[in-house]
Amino acid sequence: MDWKLLVSSFVSIFLAELGDKTQLATLSLAAGGSSRWAVFVGSALALTATSAIAVLFGEGLSKVVPALWVRRLAGALFIALGVVFLIKSRS
Repeated sequence: MDWKLLVSSFVSIFLAELGDKTQLATLSLAAGGSSRWAVFVGSALALTATSAIAVLFGEGLSKVVPALWVRRLAGALFIALGVVFLIKSRS
């Protein structure tokens, strides 16, 4: 087990998820629902499923594209999306 990678992944995803739309949707469902456990299990399974898809896609992509270019592409995509969201927020 690569503990450094595990901790890095946990911290990165944990910080990225704080206050995002997924957490706000979960908060809303928990506030309006009768079972906090059902909301917790459902949201945990959803996050696990989307993470599994990302891991599988990333693994497959790394066999075709070097990891350096995957990181560069991901960084460029984050920047591009940030610019798009900034532009849309002004209109």
